[in-house]
Amino acid sequence: MRASLGVQSQYQRSGIHAVSLNIPRKRNVRIQAQGDGVGTFEQREAGIKLQLEELKDRAKESHAAALAAARDQVSASGRLQDEAANGTAPLRQRIETAIVEMSQGLIERDTEVRLLLLAALAGEHILYIGPPGTAKSELGRRLSRLCQGIYFERLLTRFSVPEELFGPLSMRALEEDQYIRQTQGYLPDATVAFIDEIFKANSAILNTLLTILNERLFDNGASRTHVPLLCLVGASNELPESEELDALYDRFLIRRQVSQVSPAGLLEMLSRGGAKRQAGALGHPGAANPDSDLEGTGAVAQSRDRDSDTFQPLLTVDDFEMTRARAEAVVAVPPEVLNVIADLRSYLQDKCEPPVYVSDRRLVKAVALMQVAAYTSGRTVLADYDCLLLRHVLWQRPEECERIYEWLLTALAADDGMQQMQYLLSGLFGRACRGLGDPATVASLAEEAGQLRETLVNKLQAVYASTLGGLAAGQTLWLGEDEAAAVGSALLPKLEKTVKELESLLFEVVTLETALVGGATALDLAQLLRGQWAQFLRGNQQ
Repeated sequence: MRASLGVQSQYQRSGIHAVSLNIPRKRNVRIQAQGDGVGTFEQREAGIKLQLEELKDRAKESHAAALAAARDQVSASGRLQDEAANGTAPLRQRIETAIVEMSQGLIERDTEVRLLLLAALAGEHILYIGPPGTAKSELGRRLSRLCQGIYFERLLTRFSVPEELFGPLSMRALEEDQYIRQTQGYLPDATVAFIDEIFKANSAILNTLLTILNERLFDNGASRTHVPLLCLVGASNELPESEELDALYDRFLIRRQVSQVSPAGLLEMLSRGGAKRQAGALGHPGAANPDSDLEGTGAVAQSRDRDSDTFQPLLTVDDFEMTRARAEAVVAVPPEVLNVIADLRSYLQDKCEPPVYVSDRRLVKAVALMQVAAYTSGRTVLADYDCLLLRHVLWQRPEECERIYEWLLTALAADDGMQQMQYLLSGLFGRACRGLGDPATVASLAEEAGQLRETLVNKLQAVYASTLGGLAAGQTLWLGEDEAAAVGSALLPKLEKTVKELESLLFEVVTLETALVGGATALDLAQLLRGQWAQFLRGNQQ
């Protein structure tokens, strides 16, 4: 049993220290009658009652100390304190500023901006599916301006040729019998790229494009060169129709359906646009440029007019590459998170109708993406709520996104081992009742009770982190305010129930530990933990 309790939780590995309770030994309260040395019945009853009251008081004090320790490890914002967060604080601040900068003037595009920046930090590609005029191309341009990289943009048709993406053939090289392209200013030379109607790519383009997306390599003549591509933003009005495009579709780790703005957002967008046109007519500075490339993008209300030559990048190319490498090296993936991912894949492939195929490569890349999300949020251990990102990763058709989201909410609010810990406590109580006469056995049982208490305190820390201030309060950069509020409202009632159950179970564990350290008798245990005693008796009768 001790082996089952010896596994450290994710929060112990992330620097949170175990709680140590100083439980004093019980005073030997024995009421002796004067004269003949034999106590009266009333005196013996008073002595037992006094012992029980002392044990109860100490158990309450220890329980309060354990709860306080769990809460103290959680910051006021609800984010677990992590020593490694200090090292990533400057990066986190720049990312927060970058999100604000990229969202400037866009209506209802907070999630799209966050997912795009996360994809770039993880070295992955993102696909936007939606109608024209929803600011899909503008998002790609803003990412390029953010890092001051080389930007490439192209609209594909059924008749597009490789030269449009990869550059024209070198005439001089052809004279020397070499098949070499001039790639400067084309996709193989780009840091950020946007390709509209990407699923119109034909077979002449497809193989080369797949190699660039997956391996960041380009075969140019007899040589293979590295491509400096951070992120390719793909856009389409529809899903791929032919099987030959499945490989291209799978290269986009993050997929997001982009809709038109809501009626409320439309009013805000139109009012901003009207104010800008009025300012321009009056000659006010800062008015919209009528020749701006933002005109006609439906979700764009206004844009900052910045000179890219003087604008200092918030995030450099080195920042993107360093973040990805550091996240994979530093962020641990606990078994409980892996179990959620494995269970979700089984659900999608075995229980959904029609089944949703999830490739092995996609799962591996999804874990790496979650590591980047945790690292940039100042954490060194993945949390279960990082799995919420999977709603943007694992779907094949847009309607499956909501199904994945509902499954994840149910999984996050599950009892998560509560029954196992109740079983461990019942077994520990039964062994305590049988082995109270042996001091060595009692000491060993008290130590196991302390280990179970530490496990419960760590679980409470995780739940407190989710309930105190909500999921959006500093725990992760990658949930927008509206999205985090929706998740919090869905999870909060279930998490509050979990908190009460954990605190009640913790009280029983602390009471048992206090009784064992204080030298309690079996009768004391029966009085202190009547529910456990009744269960113990039922077990013996079977």
